[in-house]
Amino acid sequence: QVQLVESGGGVVQAGGSLRLSCAASGRTFSSYAMGWLRQATGKEREFVAAISWSGGSTYYADSVKGRFTISRDNAKNTVYLQMNSLKPEDTAVYYCAATKWVVTTPGYDYWGQGTQVTVSS
Repeated sequence: QVQLVESGGGVVQAGGSLRLSCAASGRTFSSYAMGWLRQATGKEREFVAAISWSGGSTYYADSVKGRFTISRDNAKNTVYLQMNSLKPEDTAVYYCAATKWVVTTPGYDYWGQGTQVTVSS
């Protein structure tokens, strides 16, 4: 099992940046693909970004491509989401998630509690 705790959310103006972190417990972190997903109020949870267990492959939703960067540090059991050029439509609760194989849907096995990101116009 993997326990996940997100941090780094907050309020930022449009055009600004935030970096989300997700700390994982457990000795098998490096064997999991990791993802970031988000859910805006009144909308379904959607895929944002994913990274393979080695960090060698990354995947992004079209809506964030070129603005967001996912990365991981297996020595620190941590995955990051660098978010630049933020837009009001990026406002959502952001979740960190883990699964054995990379998926670009919300079909992950383990989830964090979420962190709120609010982008003001």
